[in-house]
Amino acid sequence: MAAFFMIILGIMWGIYASYEANRRKSWRQLTGVEDWDFDITKFLKVLTLLGYAVGVLSILSGAAGLIFNISPSIAYSTTTADEANTFTSVFLIVFGILTFMKPLNDLPIASILGFAVGTVITVGVLAALMYLGINISTTIIIVLIVLFLIIFGIVAVVYKIYTAGLMILSKIISWPPIAIVLVIFCFAQGFMLLVLGTSIA
Repeated sequence: MAAFFMIILGIMWGIYASYEANRRKSWRQLTGVEDWDFDITKFLKVLTLLGYAVGVLSILSGAAGLIFNISPSIAYSTTTADEANTFTSVFLIVFGILTFMKPLNDLPIASILGFAVGTVITVGVLAALMYLGINISTTIIIVLIVLFLIIFGIVAVVYKIYTAGLMILSKIISWPPIAIVLVIFCFAQGFMLLVLGTSIA
């Protein structure tokens, strides 16, 4: 499914680019719009949910490819190698995280504290399971990811803490020129994996 999620990421960031260009009144503006100076519309709510879903699924796809050595597409397995493409998997994980985090800059629920607490608790649970000798299966990995997201969301909503670093990162990666480059890359990589059975890297 890795090649498929490359295409989905491209579509998602294409939507982000269009939304940001409209919100900032010009694709040239990197800043100029305060995060609190706009209404939380139905479109933004839907966009936020899509961002979360696509981000999480992309992370799972990339992680599964690396863990189980799964080829990113049928064409890739028959043309290049019947194994995971590390570049594609890592890309899906990294930009899956960024796709998941992007809406956090649009809604007043983001919090570095939520991220930290979620990470600590999730890692703690993982360490406890490993200490008890429990086999870390795919199901457990998925449960841990869901646990992290739930804790992150709860803490973020309660404390409503923004971080300057997170806001700057979100602004930069959602700046239309950068987002469009990402869209083109995702489509190109997805096409190569699905049709040509090869990868850019």
